[in-house]
Amino acid sequence: MQKVHITDVILRDAHQSLIATRLRTEDMLPACAMLDDIGYWSLECWGGATFDACLRFLKEDPWERLHKLKQALPKTRLQMLLRGQNLLGYRHYSDDVVQKFIAKAADNGMDVFRIFDALNDVRNLKTAIEATKAAGKHAQGTICYTTSPVHDIAGYVALAKDLANLGCDSLAIKDMAGLLTPYAAGELVKALKDAVDLPLHLHCHATSGLAEMCQLKAIEAGCRHIDTALSSWAGGTSHPPTESLVAALRGTPYDTGLDLDKLQAVNSYFAEVRKKYRRYESEFTGIDTQVHVFQVPGGMISNLANQLKERNALDRIGEVYKEIPQVRKDLGYPPLVTPTSQIVGTQAVLNVLTGKRYETITNEVKRYLQGGYGKAPAPVDADLRNRAIGNEDVIDCRPADLLKPEFDNLRQDIGELALNDEDVLSYAMFPEVGRQFLEQRANHNLVPEPLEIESRAADATKKAPTEFNVALHGESYHVKVTGAGPKNQTLRHFYFMVDGVPEEIVVETLDEIVLDGGTQGAIKSAISRKRAKPSAEGDVVVGMPCNVLDVLVKVGQQISAGQAVLITEAMKMETEVTAPITGTVKAVHVVKGEPANPDEVLIEIVPA
Repeated sequence: MQKVHITDVILRDAHQSLIATRLRTEDMLPACAMLDDIGYWSLECWGGATFDACLRFLKEDPWERLHKLKQALPKTRLQMLLRGQNLLGYRHYSDDVVQKFIAKAADNGMDVFRIFDALNDVRNLKTAIEATKAAGKHAQGTICYTTSPVHDIAGYVALAKDLANLGCDSLAIKDMAGLLTPYAAGELVKALKDAVDLPLHLHCHATSGLAEMCQLKAIEAGCRHIDTALSSWAGGTSHPPTESLVAALRGTPYDTGLDLDKLQAVNSYFAEVRKKYRRYESEFTGIDTQVHVFQVPGGMISNLANQLKERNALDRIGEVYKEIPQVRKDLGYPPLVTPTSQIVGTQAVLNVLTGKRYETITNEVKRYLQGGYGKAPAPVDADLRNRAIGNEDVIDCRPADLLKPEFDNLRQDIGELALNDEDVLSYAMFPEVGRQFLEQRANHNLVPEPLEIESRAADATKKAPTEFNVALHGESYHVKVTGAGPKNQTLRHFYFMVDGVPEEIVVETLDEIVLDGGTQGAIKSAISRKRAKPSAEGDVVVGMPCNVLDVLVKVGQQISAGQAVLITEAMKMETEVTAPITGTVKAVHVVKGEPANPDEVLIEIVPA
C-alpha cells in the first residue's frame, strides 16, 4: 500500500512549539467538525505539555478537554504523547499509577498512545505499552532521534526490535529537535523497515529547514505515516505544513486523498485564532540552523524563550544555547525531549545566570545522575556525579522497580478535593499546581491567564499605563502590568512583573472582606518585602529568580554546611538551596510560596 496517512498536530504540538502550549479548548472546539471531516489518520490533541498548561495557566481540567474533544471528533482517532514511566510529569511513577492513568485516558476517549522514553531506555516503556494493550488501544513505540558520539542506526534498529517484541502496534521516529537530514532519514527508515514489520510514523520538527525534505525521503524509503501541522501553525519550531505535503503527493502513488479545499477552510479558522495569542508568540519561530549545533527541540525553544523573558534575561539565550551541549555531554548525551530537555535546559540556564557552572544543581539533575530516570546513553561525568550525589548508591535497575504502589496514598493526600480518579491523577502529575487547581475549583475561583492586557482607559483606543515604578514602605519597585482577569468577579486577578519576577495580586471586593485568620485583607500582595543584600558568610541566597516551595529550617536550629535549607522552583525544576556554613539559624526572611530574587538574604546563619 503506497498511500500516505497524515497525523495533524494542530491541537497539541503546533501550539506547544509556537505559543508555549497556551491554546484553549474553547478555541479548539469550533473547528472540530471541520477537522473530523478531513480524513486524518489521527489528530494529536493531548499529552506533552498540554496537561501541565491546562492546570497551571489555562485553569482548565485536562480530562474535561479530552472528553469534549472525543465528543466533537467522533470519526477521528485521538492521539496523545506519553512519556513512558514519567507519564506527563517530571518523575517516574509507580506501575499502578501508570496503569491507572492509561486506563482513565482510554476511558475518556484516547485512541493512540505514542509512548516514548527520554533516554530510549526500553525498561521505562514496558508498563505503559502493556497497559495500553490491556485497554484495547493502539500502542505506538517511539524512537527519540538524536545525534551524538554514541547514537547510530544500529542502536535505533535494536530499540525498534525491542519495541516490536513488547507488542507495539506501530513505531514512530520522533525527531523533536529537527536534527534529521534527508539522506539520514531515508537510511534510517529503510533500516527500520527491513528489521521490523510494523507501520512507521515520522514526527519531524521544521526547526532546521530540512523537515519537508526528510519527509519526502522517508516516504520514498517506505514510511507511510507523517506528522504535519495546518499551515497557519506550521514552520519554524513547529512542523511542516499539512497542505503542502498533501499538494506535493497529489497525483502520485503516495496521494493522501485529503481535500485541499477542506484543509484551507479549517486552516483559515486557525489563522484567525492564532491572532488571539500574540502575547505568547515566541521570537524564535523561524528557521534556525543552529539546531544542528545546540540540538534544542522546538517546544523547548519557545518555552525556554518565554521563561527567560519572564526573568528579564532573554538577551542571554545565546549563552544558554552554547551551554546546553556541554551540560548534555556531562550527562551522557541524553536525547533532548521532555523531561531531559527541561533537565538539561534548566541546568544550562542556572549555569549561565549564576555565572558558575554547577554552582547550583537542580534536584532533577541529581536524580538523573543517580540513575533515577534510567540508563544514560553514555557514561556521565564522574566528577559531576560525585559533586551531585556524593557517596549515594547509583540505581542500576529499572527505576520504577524501587517504587511502591502509590495511587491510594495520593488519593488520601489530596482528600476531598479529588472528586474522582482523574483528579487524583492530576494531583499526581503536578502536586503543587494540581492541588492549587483543585482548591481554586472548589472555591469557584478558576481564573485563566489573560490573553490581552485589558484597557481601563475611558477612550477604548488608548491603553492604560502598563509599566511604572512604585514606592512601598520606602522601597522602590519596577512594575509592568501584563494582564487582568475578568471584571465583575468577587475575586479579581491582576498580573504583573515586579522587578522582573512574574507575580499575581488578587483583589477582593471591599465590602466582602472578613478579617479573620484565613483572610489576608483586601489585597493579597504579591510584592515580597525588600530583603537585605548578602554581607556575611552565613547569608543564604538564590542564584536566579524563583518561588520558594518549602522552608526546611527554623530560627535557632543547628545546621551543617551543605544541609538543605530551602526548596525552590524555577522553570518547573526544583532545586535545594543549602547552608553555606555550619552554625545556627539566626533569622528566616522567607515563607513558603513567596518569590525570591538573587542577592536577597533569605536565611541568616551565624557560625557555630
